Amino acid sequence: MKPQISFRAQRGVSLLFALLALVALSLATLALVRSVDTGALVLGNIGFKQDATVAGDQATREAIAWLKANAASLNNDAPAAGYYASTKELKADKTKDAPVDVTGQQQQAVANRKLVDWSDEQDKKCPYAAAGSFGSCELKSVNAAAVTGGNKARYVIFRLCAAEGSANDDINNSCAQPLASNTSASGRGLIDYATPRFSTTGGPYYRIVVRVLGARNTVGFTETIVNFY
Repeated sequence: MKPQISFRAQRGVSLLFALLALVALSLATLALVRSVDTGALVLGNIGFKQDATVAGDQATREAIAWLKANAASLNNDAPAAGYYASTKELKADKTKDAPVDVTGQQQQAVANRKLVDWSDEQDKKCPYAAAGSFGSCELKSVNAAAVTGGNKARYVIFRLCAAEGSANDDINNSCAQPLASNTSASGRGLIDYATPRFSTTGGPYYRIVVRVLGARNTVGFTETIVNFY
């Protein structure tokens, strides 16, 4: 006797497979859309970072121009111009003082760290760091007028010296300066104090830190070390 086939049961199984296929396609579609959105977001953030870096370069050029224009008065602090003639990390007796944290993110565990006031108001509050996580917010920054468009940039300059005063005063001050080869020395190992092989011929180094606030609250920092002969 030939067995009877249940067509009604076969139609039910097909419907189940069709539903599972639809669920799988839906999940694949959602994953694809999410992947595209994430990629677009990453590309956008990279673009904002690049734009902030360009603005930082403009602000750095402005800071260098300020240094050149005020070369005769760089031995003393000028907070209103965002300039400090020392690293601000040593006390008057040259012992170590609280560190300077220019970004507010580098030494968060140091409660007495010194922060830079990056606000337009210069209100000494530094809201970008958690309250109680820093000792002071006294270091002033200055607006970079050369930066135009949607970015805002401010900069601060530190001369890499232990204290204010002459950079050539080796007794009362100590500055980071480049060493240049003395061409008058006849060769390596020469014992001749009159013609030293190396001598400090350049001026001190200057550290220029720029903070750029761009689109979607993008924050970028650039740091440049410069020296003038």
